[in-house]
Amino acid sequence: MLSERKSGILLHPTSLPGNWGIGEIGPEACRFADTLHEMGQHLWQILPMGPTSYGDSPYQALSTFAGNHLLISFDLLVQDGLLSESRLARFPKFDPSKIDYGPVIIERMKVLQTVCRSFERCATDRMKREFQQFCRRQARWLDDYALYIAIKDSQNGKPWIKWPRALAGRKPEAMNEAVKKFKTSIRNVKILQFIFHDQWRRLKTYCHRKNIKIIGDIPIFVAHDSADVWAHPDLYYLDGRGNLTVQAGVPPDYFSATGQLWGNPLYRWDVHAQSNYAWWAARLQHIFQMVDVVRIDHFRGFEAYWEVAGDAETAISGQWVKGPNHGLFDSLLQQLGPLPIIAEDLGVITPEVEKLRDDFGFPGMRILQFAFGNDPQAENFRPHNFPASCVVYTGTHDNDTTVGWFHSKPDESSTRTQQDIDEERRRILDYVHTDGSQIHWDMISLAAHSRANTAVVPLQDVLGLDSSARMNRPGIAGGNWGWRFHWEQLTPAIIRRMRDITASGKR
Repeated sequence: MLSERKSGILLHPTSLPGNWGIGEIGPEACRFADTLHEMGQHLWQILPMGPTSYGDSPYQALSTFAGNHLLISFDLLVQDGLLSESRLARFPKFDPSKIDYGPVIIERMKVLQTVCRSFERCATDRMKREFQQFCRRQARWLDDYALYIAIKDSQNGKPWIKWPRALAGRKPEAMNEAVKKFKTSIRNVKILQFIFHDQWRRLKTYCHRKNIKIIGDIPIFVAHDSADVWAHPDLYYLDGRGNLTVQAGVPPDYFSATGQLWGNPLYRWDVHAQSNYAWWAARLQHIFQMVDVVRIDHFRGFEAYWEVAGDAETAISGQWVKGPNHGLFDSLLQQLGPLPIIAEDLGVITPEVEKLRDDFGFPGMRILQFAFGNDPQAENFRPHNFPASCVVYTGTHDNDTTVGWFHSKPDESSTRTQQDIDEERRRILDYVHTDGSQIHWDMISLAAHSRANTAVVPLQDVLGLDSSARMNRPGIAGGNWGWRFHWEQLTPAIIRRMRDITASGKR
C-alpha cells in the first residue's frame, strides 16, 4: 500500500473537537474522515491507542492490547441506548482547546461506570452476544488486563510492583481469590474494552468507505507498570521483586544532552525466541486488525538498543546491546504473512539498522525539520536525497510545530544554540526560495512534491499553529498530549489549499 503516492494527516483522536473533555472515536472522528476525504487525503495517522496512566503518554500504556476507554464516544453510547442524554446534561464544561486530564478522567469514568452498571439492562440481545464472543476471542490478553486493572484500582492505582507480594507475583491462590473478589470490576473492564473495540471497528469501516487507510503506532517497548509485564515477567529483565535490572533509553541526541531515560523494561530476546516470538506475533496480529499500517517507534532497537542500569539517573552511561535482528521478522513473516510496517528509523542509525529495514522492505522516515541543521545526517533528510520508499513528515508528535520550530529560541526541548537556529533558518530559506512568511505551507509543499511515496503532515502544520499547539516535548514529564483543535480552524480556504497541493504533488 505504501508503494503508491499518497498523503495524509497526523492527528491523534484525543485532539478531535467535542463536548466531553477529550476527543472521541464517534461522530467527530467520522467528520474528520470526511474532511480528510475533502482535502484529497488517503491516510490518517494516529498515535498508540492503549489506556494511558501517569503522564498521559500513549507511549506508556497500561496494556499494548487494550484500547483507551477514555476515547469511547458518549454520542454513540446514547445512539446505542447504553447512555441517556439526561445523564450527560450534568457533565461539566471543559476547555475545548486543551485536555485537563485529571478532572476529565474523573468525570468521564463516572459516566462510563454508569454505562457498565446498566449494560445488562440496556444492551440489546445482539450486543450481549457480541460481548460474550469478544470476551472469548480476546481472552488471551483481556483476562489478564481486566484482572490487572481491577487489582490496580483496589490498590489506589499503585504500580503492580508495589502490590502485596502474592498479587504482584501472581501466586495461584491469590489470583483465584482476586478473580472472585473483583468479579464485578473485571466484568466492567471487559465491557468497556468491548465498547471501545466495537466503536473503533465502526470508525475504521467508515474510513475505508471514504478510501482512507489508518496508520497506527506502537512503541517498541512496553511500560513497566502494565498488564503485559505483570502477566509475563519472564519476558523481561526484572529481579525477583519485579524491579528493573536494566532499562531502555537513548543516548544524548537532538532533544537532550544527557540522553533520554525511558524506564521501560528490556526484552529477554532469548526467551522470546524460544517461543518463536509468540508474544510479538500476537501483538502485531492484534494491531493489524485495528489499523492498515503500523509505525513501530524506535525501530532501531530491533538491531541494537541502548541499555542503561535500572537505577541510573541519566542515560549517558548506557551501552549498545544487540537485538533480535532478522530472527524476529523472519518468524513474524512466517506466522503473519506480509508486514505493513513503517520503521521509525530516527536517531543514531547505523548501516546495520538500514540493512534490517531494507531487507524486509520497510519504508523509513524522513523529517523535514531535521534537514537543515548541522547534524552530519541532515543531508539524508533533504528531499533531493529521499528514496521513493520512505515516509516524509514535516514533523512528528515529538517535534515542535513547523511555525514554532522556524521561530524557535534555544530551550530545554532541544540542544540547538541560537547560532544553530540562525544557520538552520538561513538554509531552509535558501533551499525553498521563500521569505518564510508561510513556512508551514512551504514545508507541506516540499513534502508533497518530494520523491517519497508517502507524505504525512501533522494537522497543527496544516493549520499553521505555533508552539502552543505542540503535542509533546520529549524529556519533559508534564503538560503534554493535551492539544485539541476547533472545526472553525479548518477553514474552506485551508481545505482547498491542502487539496490543491496534494493534487499538484500527484498524490
